Amino acid sequence: MDLGLKGKSAIITGTNNPQGIGATMALAFAREGVRLALVYKKIPHSYDESKVEACGVDRYFKANSGDMTEVEEQLRALNAEYLVLESDISSEDSVNGLFERVIERFGKVDILINNAAAADDGDYDTIETLTQSVIDETFAVNVRGTLLMIREFVRRRGDYGRVINFSTDAAQAFPGVQITYSASKAATEAFTRNIAIGVGKYNITVNCIAPGPTQTGWIDQELADAVLPQIPLGKLIQPQDIAQTALFLASEHAAMVTGQVIKVSGGHAL
Repeated sequence: MDLGLKGKSAIITGTNNPQGIGATMALAFAREGVRLALVYKKIPHSYDESKVEACGVDRYFKANSGDMTEVEEQLRALNAEYLVLESDISSEDSVNGLFERVIERFGKVDILINNAAAADDGDYDTIETLTQSVIDETFAVNVRGTLLMIREFVRRRGDYGRVINFSTDAAQAFPGVQITYSASKAATEAFTRNIAIGVGKYNITVNCIAPGPTQTGWIDQELADAVLPQIPLGKLIQPQDIAQTALFLASEHAAMVTGQVIKVSGGHAL
């Protein structure tokens, strides 16, 4: 099926984890002939190098601490046209600057995919233990950064517009933990609907994907065994499952789909 994406240009944030959703979307869009601006920020983590071969937090932390080298190798193998930008989307100046560079390179931005996110990696995201810094850092990326990216996309709009935000399938169902992260994602779902109403007049659609437990390198066997019984379809979500949904939402075939939060979760957290 022709998705009508060849020659379009897209910005995708959060792309440096080779096993991640952002990198997988980048490769999927490259195969459709989309010109890509890939935005990432190295997130320093402590990890045990001896444990990075197996899925788990050490593998995940190492991937997110790195650059785009491995992802770029795969893009070059596809003969993709792409631009890599290391940038902090929580900064207004950085957002303005990255849009300038993308438009200078590609002339326009047709598709914006807001995949980058921040979350506390420790034990400081419950109502009893959270800190001001956790609140500020999480909302700075997940809410302020996403809104700044959308604002610039709308200001610099062309004749084709697709915005895809990212939440989590459990934004309404976290069991007393990750309170700040879940609140930021619930906010994302809310402003997805709000902005969709406001920009419909520009022929821009705005939707949100809410993944379930997705194997981006962080789910070890113990966690998989715990979460699989909660997924009616009986298997972990793969980044490619998310990428296929993003392709549809970005395509001409989704021209009348807007303001939606689409769970790609195998039935988890219904």
